[in-house]
Amino acid sequence: MKLADINDVEQAMQKAVEATKRSFNTIRTGRANASLLDRISVDYYGAPTPLKSMANISTPDPSTLMIQPYDASILSQIEKAISLSDVGLVPNNDGSVIRLNIPPLTTERRKEFVKQAGKYAEEGRVAIRNVRRDGMDFAKKQEKSGDLSEDEARDLQDQVQKLTDQYIKNIDKTLDDKEKEIMKV
Repeated sequence: MKLADINDVEQAMQKAVEATKRSFNTIRTGRANASLLDRISVDYYGAPTPLKSMANISTPDPSTLMIQPYDASILSQIEKAISLSDVGLVPNNDGSVIRLNIPPLTTERRKEFVKQAGKYAEEGRVAIRNVRRDGMDFAKKQEKSGDLSEDEARDLQDQVQKLTDQYIKNIDKTLDDKEKEIMKV
């Protein structure tokens, strides 16, 4: 593996961490946050379209999300998509905008969200370990083909392992922060 190749490993691990953080943002914490609706897509003329690309999503107060579609004729489709999603919020359609009231979280619901965050973190760790495996395999193949000496291959594998440890710690810290945010009343 050349320098660009170890950079490829690091970039892939960074992307896994970023994807995990985006997943964390979809978990509600008791406050209104537009990223709660990131995974919702609406059937718009036969094509699933992300909600955030077809409506303005704002937070007029800490416990309300307001969705104002760019095309008023799709209000009912947006309302239906939110109702069918796993967000757990009931949309209120007033004819021009949709309001989502964010109720305070119960302790039981907070614990469910902490478990969900843990699942997202584990998915991120698995993605990082998969990148690690690919990096290790590449180093072994380079050694077998004669492109790297045994010592160079071992050094490269050590670098990949250090990156793996660093990015898994990063996910663990992000999970810890998210758990504190969820459990904060």
